[in-house]
Amino acid sequence: MASLGRKMLIDGEVENSKEEDVQYDFDLFVIGAGSGGVRAARFSAQYGAKVGICELPFHPISSEVVGGVGGTCVIRGCVPKKILVYGASFGPELEDARNYGWELNERIDFNWKKLLHKKTEEIVRLNGIYKRLLSNAGVKLFEGEGKVVGPNEVEVIQLDGTKISYSAKHILIATGSRAQRPAIPGQELAITSDEALSLEELPKRVVVLGGGYIAVEFASIWRGMGASVELCFRKELPLRGFDDEMRALVARNLEGRGIHMHPQTNLTELVRTDEGIKVSTDHGEELIADVVLFATGRAPNTKRLNLEAVGIQLDKVGAIKVDEYSCTNIPSIWAVGDVTNRVNLTPVALMEGTCFAKTVFGGQPTKPDYNHIPCAVFCIPPLSVVGLSEEQAIEQANGEILVFTSSFNPMKNTISGRQEKTIMKLIVEAETDKVLGASMCGPDAPEIMQGISVALKCGATKAQFDSTVGIHPSAAEEFVTMRSATRRVAAAGKPRTNL
Repeated sequence: MASLGRKMLIDGEVENSKEEDVQYDFDLFVIGAGSGGVRAARFSAQYGAKVGICELPFHPISSEVVGGVGGTCVIRGCVPKKILVYGASFGPELEDARNYGWELNERIDFNWKKLLHKKTEEIVRLNGIYKRLLSNAGVKLFEGEGKVVGPNEVEVIQLDGTKISYSAKHILIATGSRAQRPAIPGQELAITSDEALSLEELPKRVVVLGGGYIAVEFASIWRGMGASVELCFRKELPLRGFDDEMRALVARNLEGRGIHMHPQTNLTELVRTDEGIKVSTDHGEELIADVVLFATGRAPNTKRLNLEAVGIQLDKVGAIKVDEYSCTNIPSIWAVGDVTNRVNLTPVALMEGTCFAKTVFGGQPTKPDYNHIPCAVFCIPPLSVVGLSEEQAIEQANGEILVFTSSFNPMKNTISGRQEKTIMKLIVEAETDKVLGASMCGPDAPEIMQGISVALKCGATKAQFDSTVGIHPSAAEEFVTMRSATRRVAAAGKPRTNL
């Protein structure tokens, strides 16, 4: 079956016998050993393919010459970020514990260096696990920089500078993305999320530029650890693209936790002074910071791959153009993950890598399914969503939309005294009763939303939600007890706001 799979093209046709006679060093060579590349390599090997993969040497802070097996998510993204979110959550939790009878000393110390050491230990451990996963699958790992030099040839520049070329029937590019820096005078004084995860000292004063999930997550982390945080973003609310009602609650919660919000604000200059970094805004404000974080987006890692020389088409931001099966305009070269700039999430890269292996080596042409992808923003408390926002539903639906919401103070807060609302929301197509979207901002939202996403993937109706017995007492039960619609919205209408 595996050999048959290797003969299959995307449309199921068998390649001509001349190509079958060509001998290659590898059936598949993968450039980039992050989440998508490792998944594609392992699964392809399990289908019987001879697989090679190359990755830059390990370092917590990425550059054009360092990286590490495991990629952004494991080394300088989701995993270390979540560890810091856990660490930052303990401070407010300890405050809340007092009303639950815990007698705590007035002074509670936080040791940043200890957490940093533990975080580094964990990513080194995971880096080793990923290497073992490749080895156990029979994948040959090369440490060095990979480049495409032909439709069936890659070049690996090894650590000592020597170059080795390998031929491969298929080449997969999975090099991910890297944080961008806006062109602001003094931008070299700022850091990106890479450096933010490995700071030697915990800053006392932070300015964050950006309104996306990375910006609000790091604002929450530093505030939870006791820093003064100024969050500057261009729109009226953070988290553009998410449901407006949820965005407004996230903004309120961030403010409630002591983060200073600067909406509709951009930075114009950074200058080093004796007191710290002086940050000027386009409103004439001057802020002083120990650290300035640029969280203003990421760019695909395609610059050093030699793609244009080979003829691979890129889009205007430098992402690799692919078809719905992840194939480039050159039939033997494929790409998955952030380097294609489709849906830039680790689990999506895993899905694309799985579909690639099934298509090319498993004899099962499979398109990634981008419907009902759940995601989370790990601010404190977190936001999680799946399916359509209210604004998207109004834009896309043919008929009326029913909006169900529940806003409440979580049970835990009634004793601790913390004033922080949770909101849960369902978007329902009135004519079919089908649930089109769900969102929640509050404690444990991502853990709850993963289960809700299964229901939406299965096409659940509001009646099926209503007929499900809740778990009591829990916040999650609100998703099956929202009986009355908060509002009915005509599809012909436009989103209420364009913030």
